[in-house]
Amino acid sequence: MSTHQTTGDRAPAVAAARRPAAAPQDRQHVAPVPPDRRRSTAAALGVTRLLTAVVFLWAFADKAFGLGYATPGERSWVNGGSPAGGYLASVDVGPMAGVFNSWAGSTLVDVLFMGGLLAVGVALLAGVALWPAALGGGLMMLMMWVAAWPPARELADGTPSMSTNPLVDYHLLYVAVLVVLAATAAGHHAGLGRRWEEVPLVRRFPWLR
Repeated sequence: MSTHQTTGDRAPAVAAARRPAAAPQDRQHVAPVPPDRRRSTAAALGVTRLLTAVVFLWAFADKAFGLGYATPGERSWVNGGSPAGGYLASVDVGPMAGVFNSWAGSTLVDVLFMGGLLAVGVALLAGVALWPAALGGGLMMLMMWVAAWPPARELADGTPSMSTNPLVDYHLLYVAVLVVLAATAAGHHAGLGRRWEEVPLVRRFPWLR
């Protein structure tokens, strides 16, 4: 009698344990991204990365060799000119105007500036080290934003600054583009990003991706 009662008591519990759990009602079905959309997104990221690389590399080449656009040949770096000197000397607005003026003509500043342009441009072109490129290029763009100081309505001499937006200008857009390219692994598309991530040092330190 006792055995029969025990078996009878356990039977519902065993049946309940074997019954499959009900699926949660609040779980939403996530539709997979269509292959054509993945391909178009990859292509857009690759093109954006390459265009941004050209921006940095052209700036380096023009300032280094004086291609006759923003920098005439006689003021090129190879002819003894200061790539950042003219720009820094012309800063006359913003909280760091005096600091930027004092940096004008500094060999160290010129080397850091030109090295940054080249390194960021090469990294973007190859599709490798996009997070370091985003950090270095982003800091460079932020400093240029401070030098331009879009919030100012007037320059030091009282003339209009001609600022088109007191908050967001193209420098900040470049910062956003660099971060997006790094965050989306844009180096995988028309670049060497996948191979770069297999390098032992990069696998050990993922922030080098």
